[in-house]
Amino acid sequence: MSVTTPAPRRWRTGSALGLVAWLCGIAFFLPVAWMVLTSFHSETDAATNPPSVGAGLSLHGYREFFGGGGGVSPWPPLINSLTASVVSTLLVLVLAVPAAYALAIKPVRKWSDVLFFFLSTKMLPLVAGLLPVYLVAQNAGMLDSIWLLVLLYTSMNLPIAVWMMRSFLAEVPVEMLEAASIDGAGLTTTLTRIVAPVAMPGIAATALISFIFSWNELLFARVLTGIVAGTAPVFLTGLVTSQGLFLAKVCAAATVISLPVIVAGFAAQDKLVQGLSLGAVK
Repeated sequence: MSVTTPAPRRWRTGSALGLVAWLCGIAFFLPVAWMVLTSFHSETDAATNPPSVGAGLSLHGYREFFGGGGGVSPWPPLINSLTASVVSTLLVLVLAVPAAYALAIKPVRKWSDVLFFFLSTKMLPLVAGLLPVYLVAQNAGMLDSIWLLVLLYTSMNLPIAVWMMRSFLAEVPVEMLEAASIDGAGLTTTLTRIVAPVAMPGIAATALISFIFSWNELLFARVLTGIVAGTAPVFLTGLVTSQGLFLAKVCAAATVISLPVIVAGFAAQDKLVQGLSLGAVK
């Protein structure tokens, strides 16, 4: 005999869980809101302890960040980050979609072992592979090159992308693929005209996650690049100097560097939600 939970009790439970979710969301958002607010303060107001919430607003931090005070321009690092992130994300999609298609729709032998091999490449800490990568890049003459970062970001994000795309492509109806095969569609036509439109939410989610991981990567960019190929996170760490920490300028820099990820997330918000929930309900 099944026992049904009373409606008022379910409502109270749902309300409590909703309240907890809101509190967690606010707790995660407050540091970001504080960073943005501090970026619009002067250095004097930003350095007060406790911080001054009602201080006057100023664009001094942003002017300093963009080189208004005669400092280093942030545009080359921003362009480097954008180039490395976009190009590596495109390469990840070009490689991950066919690989996931082979593992999900046209399964190869021992496909589970292949997936485990992809996952095992993420078990090694990044810092453990830093010295070998540095030596290889040095011998190849690729230090301080943006294309070295493109290769590294592609190889780092490809295993996760294959895992994600495999679960997304497994949801593509087999009947559509059989109909395309009967009509004489080849592999390229099937991937571009049949699989890609159906799995577009999953592709968008995979692309966004790969872009975020590439944009935020710091360790390899900090060690393997210098003046020419330095990225935005490396430029941000350079704002902490022996002369002191300029809080308003650092907050302005962090806000600007975070904007591409935020804009990309909002632009692909509907695709991201569909993609991450694809296959969750049978």
